[in-house]
Amino acid sequence: MSRDHVQSAERPAEQAAGGPAGGAPAPLDAEVPFLELLARGAAADAYEQPVLTARAQGQPAERIAALDRAKLLALRVRSELEGRRRREAELSALFATAHDLAGLRDLDAVLQAIVQRARSLLGTDVAYLSLNDPARGDTYMRVTEGSVAARFQQLRLGMGEGLGGLVAQTARPYVTDDYFKDARFQHTTAIDAGVHDEGLVAILGVPLMLGHHVIGVLFAADRRARVFEREQIALLGSFAALAAAALDTANLLTETRSALAGLERANAIIRDGSAVIERASDVHDRLAELVLRGGGVHDVAAAVSEVLEGTVRFTEADAAPAGALEASRADGHAVRHEDDWIAAVAAGGELLGALVLRGHPRLDPVDQRTLERAAMVTSLLLLARRSAAEAEQRVRGELLDDLLDARDRDPRLLRERAARLRADLDATHVVLAARLDGTTADAEHEAAARRRLWSAASHLAATRQGLAAARDGGTVLLLPLHPGDTATALARRTARQLGTAVHEAVTVGASAPVEHLDGHPDAVVAAYEEGRRCLDALRLLGRTGDGAAAEDFGFLGLLLAGDRDVPGFVERTIGRVVAYDERRGTDLVHTLDAYFACGMSPARTKDDLHVHVNTVAQRLDRVGRLLGEDWQSPARVLEIQLALRLHRLASPAPH
Repeated sequence: MSRDHVQSAERPAEQAAGGPAGGAPAPLDAEVPFLELLARGAAADAYEQPVLTARAQGQPAERIAALDRAKLLALRVRSELEGRRRREAELSALFATAHDLAGLRDLDAVLQAIVQRARSLLGTDVAYLSLNDPARGDTYMRVTEGSVAARFQQLRLGMGEGLGGLVAQTARPYVTDDYFKDARFQHTTAIDAGVHDEGLVAILGVPLMLGHHVIGVLFAADRRARVFEREQIALLGSFAALAAAALDTANLLTETRSALAGLERANAIIRDGSAVIERASDVHDRLAELVLRGGGVHDVAAAVSEVLEGTVRFTEADAAPAGALEASRADGHAVRHEDDWIAAVAAGGELLGALVLRGHPRLDPVDQRTLERAAMVTSLLLLARRSAAEAEQRVRGELLDDLLDARDRDPRLLRERAARLRADLDATHVVLAARLDGTTADAEHEAAARRRLWSAASHLAATRQGLAAARDGGTVLLLPLHPGDTATALARRTARQLGTAVHEAVTVGASAPVEHLDGHPDAVVAAYEEGRRCLDALRLLGRTGDGAAAEDFGFLGLLLAGDRDVPGFVERTIGRVVAYDERRGTDLVHTLDAYFACGMSPARTKDDLHVHVNTVAQRLDRVGRLLGEDWQSPARVLEIQLALRLHRLASPAPH
């Protein structure tokens, strides 16, 4: 029926109600009062008033029915708009992923992105998503990532079958570290065959919930045994919530398009009020892009400066106005201070700094909210980078603890763990023992100083591709020794760098260089003890804040250290001569004893040994090649004689 026919058919009703002919408006105009309510953001109960007014005026039933229909449509539009505003205002821990999803319009692309990100962040071999099919009464595989088996990708599961069936039944996450040995769920031939083809062992499944209904399951799986941590389960649950929201949004969009078919004129009115939301969305996109690119806090400040057309700077907490900063932290909003605006960057009660908008005394609510969101993103960036740094520090400390304590660890596993941290256990390393030398009666201050030392040592180890751990009231470091460097130089340089970082004197004792750490864990333990002895020697000599290695002390290290390493001293001093005698059956050690006993005279030595003087000369020349050209210097002679005496005392007496 044409519009002209409709108008002519309704004209008697209009006249009866006082319209154009009789004063009553036409039913086709029923949506106008509701559009006006939408435009001014009226409360929900205000939408009943046009209907009540029409009834009170005795308008025709057709008119009232049209108003009722328009009211329901308007309320649906209002409800949808309110829901979108609430969702737009929420900023969650999955900010980066939500940004990616916001740019996708195709449902399959959204689900594929969720599965890809879940697999990437959880570090699993496979991730997949199944959806329930109410029409067929089963569950089918919707999206897979990392799958290589065709039968697995085409699986359809009956309700209650497999791990997914258990998740769907209980609406709770379930995890198995060995699928085929887990008897908590019903195994079927088809499911087990698909899982076997894919080679999966450990599987985690979380429900996709819409309200109280399970609509599918999101899985992450490995082809090896694995224990999924609570945080990983929660993370996959968040991705499942995003997947469910994506499905729900697709359904809502379909319904919304149908509902808006009769409200085309509302677009112009709504468009006028959407500029603010679009601007806020643009800010979100800019900040999210920065986060995804790995930008820093200063990049965020630069982006917000461009949006607000002003100068925004990130400052440390002690550099911002204290009163305004505290007010912003307490209230959660940006605060005006003279011609500036201060937005506290805080997390969990900890004040991390502030974003300061300079010379911008007038700020509308949207721009103020933009500054506040930028401060929130800045706090997330700072916390994320701190968490990542602390996690890496812990992992490096755990590996070094295992090298020192767990001597039965598999060398291959140790090497793999070190490779993930960019540390090469096959390289030559030095073990350094570091300790603060400031004394204080304040236990809390001392504990804080130790934490700073550990943090500084961990950062130094990470930059030098080494390891660090807190130990024995101080810190132990394992650093590679580069060609041309010495243990002494490394110890002094480390003491200076750590002291500068913690603003206190730090003393560092170093071991002799050690090699092949993963295959000789006892060498790491011995090197650490040697480094501690050097540290004790430095402190006893009053050389606090300095660094030295075992080679710097010689036999003095034996006298000054509390736990005297006699075999180690003998090995370092004449070990190469002793080893040469043992391999070749020569008598260089006895020749050295006789040489020193004869006042270092080759002529008297040959008489004592009953050999030719040329033989003595040849043996002493061999000793020089083994011990170094300076072996007859006064300092070396003293050490060598002491080492010979200790070696003789430690050797079993001849029968």
